[in-house]
This record gives sequence, structure tokens and C-alpha cells, in this order.
Amino acid sequence: MRRYGNFELAEDSTQEACVEALRSWPSQGIPTRPGAWLRTVAERRALDRLRRDQRFAAKVRGMPFPRADSGDDRLSLMFACCHPSLSRDAQVALTLRTVAGLTTAQIARAFLSSEASIAQRITRAKRKIVDAAIPFRMPAPADLEDRVGDVLSVLYLMFNEGYLASGWEMSQDRSLAEDATWLAGLVAQVLPAQAEVLGLLALFKLQLARTGSRFAADGSIVMLVDQDRSRWDHGAIREATNLLQRAAELDRPGPYQLQAAIASCHATAPTWTDTDWQLLVRLYDRLLQLQPSPVVRLNRAVALWHVAGAEAALAETDALLPELPRYHLLHSTRGELLRDLGREEEAQEAWASALALTLNPAERRHIHARSAAEAR
Repeated sequence: MRRYGNFELAEDSTQEACVEALRSWPSQGIPTRPGAWLRTVAERRALDRLRRDQRFAAKVRGMPFPRADSGDDRLSLMFACCHPSLSRDAQVALTLRTVAGLTTAQIARAFLSSEASIAQRITRAKRKIVDAAIPFRMPAPADLEDRVGDVLSVLYLMFNEGYLASGWEMSQDRSLAEDATWLAGLVAQVLPAQAEVLGLLALFKLQLARTGSRFAADGSIVMLVDQDRSRWDHGAIREATNLLQRAAELDRPGPYQLQAAIASCHATAPTWTDTDWQLLVRLYDRLLQLQPSPVVRLNRAVALWHVAGAEAALAETDALLPELPRYHLLHSTRGELLRDLGREEEAQEAWASALALTLNPAERRHIHARSAAEAR
């Protein structure tokens, strides 16, 4: 992409290189540096295609062959995709497709949109980048801060898709979540005085610290109340807490820092009963001031449950039904609250709604187990 300014060419050439790897590696062995091998083959495929097309002859003439060890260019690609000439939705969709490698279906689920709409959005964004000759390189230092918010949004969605997948194929894609964390670390190196960058990196590390206890042997999700906290990565929790402290010292609070503070409140509590629920409600109140959204209000309702009881929490949750009618976590939360209030039949209906709205296999197993236990 950096050399030719053509997304279609870059994608096609990369796919051809992967096909060649599948054909030749089993017999010839995996090369010492697979990434460099794929890059070289892809570049050659792209160069061959350009040479066959006379319209691009001028671009090919005199081009130096790239170094195969030029390093990971995804950070540059992220900032290029988040160019201000693109709409925010286009920036995020394009980056998730080209950098994170998410499928159009995964991106559509993240946007609560149709696959056709997302595909058109990505195609238009690619065309605009080519037509506007947007350079494939890190922006000048003065332009970084204007784009970093969109880059963080992309990383946030990328991490979430890895942490708890939206599709039926797998429960989680830990490598994707770890990739988002690694890229967030690169952004933090470039912008070490950006509080929200540090906050997002802390949030990722806190969430990943619990991954060892999030799934049961049968593949079902294990709720926080039942997780074995001895299996958490407490070193990573301390590292994330230090990042959050560095962010706080910059005195520029933001939504990612508050989400990290919420995650830290859970991660640093020795036991479930030691969780400071009143502090969590206050943190959600602060988050709502900066990021007023129905999902944040739903999470606050869960914290409120442990402070003011299920009746108060259910009233808050029911008020969100018109805004989040197809959000499975709203219905599963209602199921838990209704069960707590002894309203078994309504709880079953809520869990049935949640089950119809989620594809994730771990969540489906959990909802099945909860509804079956209630039925008994």
C-alpha cells in the first residue's frame, strides 16, 4: 500500500503471497523469517501486475525494490486510514479491515450494520485514499494528536472483538486482543504524554490479565463472581495500575481512563465480596458525563444492583429497552435481575431474547446453563 497507493492491488498481492506460501512451505520448509518472505513475494506479485498494465508503467519505472526487513508498518497504515478527509465511520471500518484483518461480517456486527453497507463504506474509503493520494506514512508530529482519537477507537473495537468474539466461530480470539494491546503500546511510545493512550493500554492489560479464568472446561464463559482470582496475572495488573497512575498524573481525564479505573477496581479486589460497588457507581457516573451512552448506563445499573438492590437496577435496565432492543447483554442482565426478584417466568423470557441475539458460543452456553438452572 505504501509503495503503490492501491488497496486492491495490495490485498490481492498479499493473498497471492499467502497462497504461494501454502503451496511451497510444506515441501520447502518455513523460511527463517516468514514475514519478510511474504512481503517479498507480495511485492513481486504487485510489481508483476503493474508491469502488465501499461497504465501503471510510469509508476513502476525507476522504483527501488523495498527492503524485506522494513519492519511492521501497521501503525503507519492505521494513521493513514484515520486521515481527516475520511468520515469517522469510514476510518474505523477501513482500519479494522486492513490493519486488524476483521471480516466484513465482524465489522458489521461491531457497527450494528449490514454487511453490504460496511462493504460499500470500505470500498469508498479505499477509493478516496487513492484519489486523494494520501501518503502511507506516519503523520507529522503536529498532526498525530488530531488522529489519535480515531486510532484509539479502532484499537478499542479490535480488542473487544478479540476479547469476546461477536460471531459463532470462536468464543475469543486472544491473539487479536493481544495484537491490539501491542499496537496500543506502539502508540504509547509515539505519544507518551497522551493520558487516554495510557488509559486504553492499561484497560487492555487489565482485561487480558483475567483471560486465564474466563472460560470453563466446557467452553462456557465464567462470570466475574465465579472466577479463580489466583489464576489472574497479577504482575500485569500491577503494570496496568502503574500506567493508570501515569495517566492520572497528566490530569487529562477521559473515557478510556475511567474504563480502566473500573476494570482496576475489579482486578485489585481480593475477593468478589471485597469489590467497592459504591466506588464503581461513582466511576460510572463520571463516565456518563464524558460518554453518555445506553451501554454505559446498563453497566452502571449492574453496579447499582449491588448497592441499591435488584428492584432499582431493573428499573434502570427496563428504561433502556427502547434504546437497546437488540443488545443481548441487556436481556441477559434483565434475566439475572428478574431471577433475583423471584420472577422466574419473566427471567426465562429475557434469557430467551438474549439467546436469540448472540452468536458467541461461550455466551450461549452460559445463557443455556442459567435458564436451565432456573427452570429446575
